[in-house]
Amino acid sequence: MPNQNDSALNDFEESLEQLEAIVERMEKGELSLEQSLEAFEQGVKLTRNCQQTLRKAEQRVNELLEENGELKKVPFNSEDDQSQTV
Repeated sequence: MPNQNDSALNDFEESLEQLEAIVERMEKGELSLEQSLEAFEQGVKLTRNCQQTLRKAEQRVNELLEENGELKKVPFNSEDDQSQTV
């Protein structure tokens, strides 16, 4: 059975795909003004959904990195970090 994190990830990916499709349709310029407004409204809702999911993911990452009540800062591996790490 999928857990809540899998569901959130699937929802995020689905929302992102829908948002990309809306942008593509709008860029083609084939929508009427009313259709464009509806697509824009749907795009705003999808964007907010994606932002909320990302905030929750960031919060979860912070919880996972917390040690002894303090946040442990762990840098992302950049090209500079990889050259120093063996």
